[in-house]
Amino acid sequence: MESDRKNVPRLRQLANIERATSRKASESWQMFTIMAEFIDAAERLSELKPAVSMFGSARITTDDPHYAIAADIARRLSDAGFAVISGGGPGIMEAANKGAFEGKSPSVGLNIELPREQVSNAWQNISLSFRHFFARKVAFVKYADAYVVLPGGFGTLDELFEVLALIQTGKSKRIPVILVGTDFWHGLLQWFREQLVGKGMITLEDLDLVQLIDEPANIVDAIFAFYEARDINPTEAESPMHSFL
Repeated sequence: MESDRKNVPRLRQLANIERATSRKASESWQMFTIMAEFIDAAERLSELKPAVSMFGSARITTDDPHYAIAADIARRLSDAGFAVISGGGPGIMEAANKGAFEGKSPSVGLNIELPREQVSNAWQNISLSFRHFFARKVAFVKYADAYVVLPGGFGTLDELFEVLALIQTGKSKRIPVILVGTDFWHGLLQWFREQLVGKGMITLEDLDLVQLIDEPANIVDAIFAFYEARDINPTEAESPMHSFL
């Protein structure tokens, strides 16, 4: 009933016209900055095919074994014809950019403005800067033909779960999602099986969305094997929804 509706004020209903105008101007300007980031990413990355997005901790040091593994994977991918996209920062991101930079294909950094940790690395053929996490996350998925995920923290897990949810729900095309580091990921995958599958929150088939591979050469082979079975471009059914990512 009309009388039961809650009174939720709209911006144009504010009595303080100066405050309403200031708020609208601020919101409008933010929308323009978001649009600019999407446009810049489309301009710089749309023709960058094929490409692989790589993730991992910014806190990994250069003497950590995962740093060398990430650089090796990226170099192999680059020499095999894949552009490599990373977050552009230190740690695993730097290793991925460095490996790709030393290979035959472009090294791409999607840098983010953060109060700490994020310092752009020097190994980027293409460097983009983002203020908004979600615009950056769209670029990671939209322009990637595979995901390679090394050990990392909340940011790494965020990117992993984002792409799994998009693929599972049909909002993104199916791409290889490869986890590197059996010791690191084993517990999470076991939890998937026991808790998520066990309680019916995902299906057993959903576990097939991820592969666990440690050997760098086998990672490249797995990506090629995936695309031997299907075209690297989105199918006719996938194209409309993929264009909105």
